[in-house]
Amino acid sequence: MGDSACRAAREQARVPLIIALLVIAVLWGFAATIFNLVKEGQGASPGKKAMKIRLIREETGRPLGFGLALLRRICHVLDSAACSIGYLWPAWDAKGQTFADKVMRTVVVRTE
Repeated sequence: MGDSACRAAREQARVPLIIALLVIAVLWGFAATIFNLVKEGQGASPGKKAMKIRLIREETGRPLGFGLALLRRICHVLDSAACSIGYLWPAWDAKGQTFADKVMRTVVVRTE
C-alpha cells in the first residue's frame, strides 16, 4: 500500500513540471515569432539574411514595419487555402509573389 501511495505522489509531482515545461515552450515560440516579425518588418528575418534576400513594399521599396509584417503573416492563411498552392505560386509568378505578397503588395528582392 505504501508503494502505490509513493507512486501516486510522484505522478502528481510530475504534472506541474510538465505544465511548466509546456508554458515555457509556448512562451519561447511566441518570443521567437515576435523576434522574427520585428526583423522581417525591418526588411530581413535571420533566414532571409542568410539567403541574401529582403522583403520590401512594392510601391515604396522600403521595409514593411512590424504591423504590416504581422498582417502579412496572417495573410499566409490564403497561401494554405487552396491545397497550399499559394506557397508554390512564386515558381511561375513574374514577381515571385505568394498570395499573401499580392494582397500586401510586397516583394522579395535579392541583396548582394
